[in-house]
Amino acid sequence: MTQRTWLITGINSGFGRHMTEQLLERGDRVAGTVRNLNSVDDLKTAYGELLWVTHLDMTDTPEVFKVVDEAFKQLDKIDVVVSNAGYGLFGAAEELINDQITHQIDTNLVGPIQLVRASLPHLRTQGGGRIIQLSSVGGQSAYPGGSLYHATKWGIEGFIEAVMGEVEPFNIGLTIVEPGGARTNFKQQAAKMAPKLDAYDISPTAVVRKSLEDSTVPPIGDPAKMVKIMIDSVDQHPAPKRLTLGSDSYQVLHQAHSNRLKELESQKELAFSTDDSKEG
Repeated sequence: MTQRTWLITGINSGFGRHMTEQLLERGDRVAGTVRNLNSVDDLKTAYGELLWVTHLDMTDTPEVFKVVDEAFKQLDKIDVVVSNAGYGLFGAAEELINDQITHQIDTNLVGPIQLVRASLPHLRTQGGGRIIQLSSVGGQSAYPGGSLYHATKWGIEGFIEAVMGEVEPFNIGLTIVEPGGARTNFKQQAAKMAPKLDAYDISPTAVVRKSLEDSTVPPIGDPAKMVKIMIDSVDQHPAPKRLTLGSDSYQVLHQAHSNRLKELESQKELAFSTDDSKEG
């Protein structure tokens, strides 16, 4: 097995933690970022020089560029960049406060965009590489109560899909990962709620709030299995554009795409009617 070097944001929990553990266990090197440097002391103790850890706040663009530059400098070559760090902001659009909106967009959209931009010159110079962008089933479907979260996930998917074509001549492949619910600590650590407005007690938003507070029904997805598929995707050529992980994700996205296509087809005559029929 070829040893690879990975740069992964947010390795202290969730998919980032699972991925880091699997990679280190098989002997790969990981440059990992966290907001609390002490949060992965156990991994540093267990794997020593295989793990390079540094602080990164995804909302700090200058720090994003500084960390990426330093990681490539310290590790010489990085084969795979994994944009994993992020969180979910939930609540009706009217319930959200301005600071929450700004922080969600800066963390989930602007930060990953800048991470990719910072990585591309290095990947081009070394002759290629891979970028894996963690999205969600919410990257192409939308639920009441997740407007800002969906805005960031739909946004980053559009960005990544466009960049795929831009960098194809440089042997750089990009993959979007769309997992469904997984048995991580997302609800406890990565899900944030907007302040409650009683008026929305009759809205579907109230269902979202209750589901995030309910820990009695675990999600269906196995994060270890999902991460293994993400890791194995690096051996696929060309890079898969998307990975849909979890039966829940598949079913939701299949329905969403089917409904969207049906609505589009129903408007074919209307769409064509707006063409300029004049010749010349």
